[in-house]
Amino acid sequence: MPYTKIIGTGSYLPPRIVSNDDLAAQLAQDGIETSDQWIMERTGIRQRHIADRGVTTSQIATQAAQAALLDAGLAASDIDLIVVATSTPDFVFPSTACLVQNQLGISGGAAFDVQAVCSGFVYALTTADALIKAGNATKALVIGAEVFSSILDWKDRSTCVLFGDGAGAVVLAASPEPGIMATQLKADGSQNHILCAAGNVAYGEVVGDPFLRMDGQAVFKFAVNALTKSGQEVVAQAGLSMEQVDWLIPHQANVRIINFIGRKLHVPTEKVVITLDQHANTSAASVPLALDAARKDGRVKAGHTVLMQGVGGGFTWGSVLARI
Repeated sequence: MPYTKIIGTGSYLPPRIVSNDDLAAQLAQDGIETSDQWIMERTGIRQRHIADRGVTTSQIATQAAQAALLDAGLAASDIDLIVVATSTPDFVFPSTACLVQNQLGISGGAAFDVQAVCSGFVYALTTADALIKAGNATKALVIGAEVFSSILDWKDRSTCVLFGDGAGAVVLAASPEPGIMATQLKADGSQNHILCAAGNVAYGEVVGDPFLRMDGQAVFKFAVNALTKSGQEVVAQAGLSMEQVDWLIPHQANVRIINFIGRKLHVPTEKVVITLDQHANTSAASVPLALDAARKDGRVKAGHTVLMQGVGGGFTWGSVLARI
């Protein structure tokens, strides 16, 4: 059985940057008071990238995929599997992955979406890893991509300040030496109500609430406990200790959540990758965006062991331990 290794990363962020001050001015037009200080103190977010109306998830996913292929030194035609993690697909169907495949100008390999909200990239990475290890693929694109601005209520200060748009991608390849060392996926459907976008289109009209809604305190408590336990278990599964982990790359939801998890896992602050201040919460894109940023700036190097974690609506969570 082959192993699976990450051989390239890439990302794409829409060029339009919305600062906290910009957002405060926008909300003020609707009589809603907020400020850069209010947002920073509660979240750690300074700005977010927002896609222009009409820009689709498949378009930004393709941009990230092309960057990852370039980094890996591969052509699109080398890819025989595409897994896209997203909660904001272009359509009900076809899948965003099939649209990305078409935009890359290839065909034949498997292409499908994974929907696990902010855990989506960890779910997609684990799925692609299993397919490669089973011999069903040799080189895969795993992409987390979101246009979350399309499902936000821009008059709800408790949610609209938290999220941004973007896409991150990795290229996986079958390898004779370990890359992905251990994985774990979990879910608790009884907690579906604490983070959801419960509307849908049926019979030609929107049914239910089309916007993202969240119980922030419940999410905070659940996320910290779930990811702490998951991180400990996946590192132990690989036969390592937390001291042997070079980098923690958690889902970029809230700096308070990230700090709590880091302390509970006994990971020093300087070993935690944080891009939240620049990207906000990009849901399924947050982990691959952070991984790519840390590789590009020289923090994450070849041979480093990285613990990647996601937690999101469903409620879903999981961890992947990989040697880069």
